[in-house]
Amino acid sequence: MRLLGFSTGALAKGNFRAALETQSSLGLKAVELSALRSDELNPLMRALYTLDLQGFDHISLHAPSRLSGLDELGLVAILKDVPTSWPIIVHPDLITVPSHWRFFGRRLCLENMDQRKPIGRTVPEMDRLFEQLPDASFCFDIGHARQVDPTMGVAIGMLRRFSARIRQIHMSEVDPQGRHIPITFAALCAFQLVARLIPDDCPVILESMVEPEKIQREVEMARRALKESSDPRDISAGPLVKI
Repeated sequence: MRLLGFSTGALAKGNFRAALETQSSLGLKAVELSALRSDELNPLMRALYTLDLQGFDHISLHAPSRLSGLDELGLVAILKDVPTSWPIIVHPDLITVPSHWRFFGRRLCLENMDQRKPIGRTVPEMDRLFEQLPDASFCFDIGHARQVDPTMGVAIGMLRRFSARIRQIHMSEVDPQGRHIPITFAALCAFQLVARLIPDDCPVILESMVEPEKIQREVEMARRALKESSDPRDISAGPLVKI
């Protein structure tokens, strides 16, 4: 079965220990340790080697999305202490000097962006980034791609163009303000249009902001979204699709 789990920031903003306990109790085998806000990075890094992560088969770390009280070189220096087997998810608009980041090689995992950002939204924009960082891998955010292009043309283009680079999938619905919300039936059907292009061995990290009692529902919605179907009615049965 495909590795699937949550970003710690989606389950318990800023409280990575609580989020890890929740995921462990549910048997989810993939996790992304989130430091999306700059003030979350140092506490996470200090705790990193004290966390019980033995139950997870895939672990990644999401770098801050903005530099607040930290410069680019300082961030790179901190991230060098992340275990070498973990991908480090980075928003491309954070990178102003690509040479600072080449040290990470494939561990640097660039994420495609939503329509609020100035770069990383389309195949040509991602192409230019990978030209500057040729060894970097790719975190494909399917919700971002759908927000940029609801027809899923951008998503198809990215999955085909960067198939050899894909190391992790982000999944959620993304609203017009860029917020990661639970997957709706409309998003589920859209995601199924590209499910066949997502490698079976690629871990999926859910970024949907959900309450604990709705975690299992979101997991089921994600698993359904990853099953290709030519008829949306194939995946519409049952109470799990009701919002």
